[in-house]
Amino acid sequence: MFGAYVTVTILASVFTGIAAVTYLIGHDYPKAQVDMKRLPRSWMPRLGALLAAGSVGLLAGFAVPLLGTLAATGLVLYFIGALIAHLRVGSRKLVGWAVFFATVVATLALNLAYHGIW
Repeated sequence: MFGAYVTVTILASVFTGIAAVTYLIGHDYPKAQVDMKRLPRSWMPRLGALLAAGSVGLLAGFAVPLLGTLAATGLVLYFIGALIAHLRVGSRKLVGWAVFFATVVATLALNLAYHGIW
């Protein structure tokens, strides 16, 4: 159980950390995503900051379990919001979203299971 918890948490942290960096440096892919979802580009640094906070929070959860649980919960909510943004504009390209969402949901579930909340 511990191995799965550590592996999935680190994987989710790396995924969201890389996504955060792409948003924060203004890479073309997040710009295209924000434009496709008809969101203002001024949201990009905020979205990147949320992803970065979630990524760091997952890693901090190894020292403070509640922080990791809260970070995983926040990331699940973030990606639910991303799904709503996709569906709002009629986008059906959800493979990338599904990978991120499945990873953070698995992280949250393993976090809760490992720390004995279930």
